Amino acid sequence: MQTTLSIIKPDAVSKNVIGKVIERFEDAGLKIVASKMIKLDKEIASGFYAEHEGKPFFEKLVNYMISGPVIVQVICGENAILKNRELMGNTDPSKADPGTIRADFADSIDANAVHGSDSEESAKREISYFFKDDELFLR
Repeated sequence: MQTTLSIIKPDAVSKNVIGKVIERFEDAGLKIVASKMIKLDKEIASGFYAEHEGKPFFEKLVNYMISGPVIVQVICGENAILKNRELMGNTDPSKADPGTIRADFADSIDANAVHGSDSEESAKREISYFFKDDELFLR
C-alpha cells in the first residue's frame, strides 16, 4: 500500500465540493487515512511550496493558498500516487480529461481545485509537513 498527500484547495472548498472530491478517491478504491481542515498562513504555505521559491508564480501561489481554508488529507491504496494524479487530471483544467477533478471543479491553472504528491519522496515529505505519525490511521 502506498500513501500520498492530497489537498483540496481554497477554490474547491469555497464551492462546497469537498464531498464530491473525496467520493472520487473512494470510488477509485483509495482510502482516506487522515484528514483535517486548516487555514494556512503565509509561513506554512511558503514552507510547503519552498521548492518553488524564487519562481515567478511563487507569491501568487502562496497568496492563493492562504485565501481560504483547505482540506489536507492522506490517501492510501495500491498505486495511490498515480491513481490520485490520474483522478486530478492536468494542472491546467482546460487541458484536463473530462471526468477528472480539475476538469469538473477547477476554474484555472491557478485555482485548480486540488494538489497531489508527484512522487513517493514528495509524498513522504508532504505528509510529514502536515501530519504526525500518530495522526495516520493506516490499519
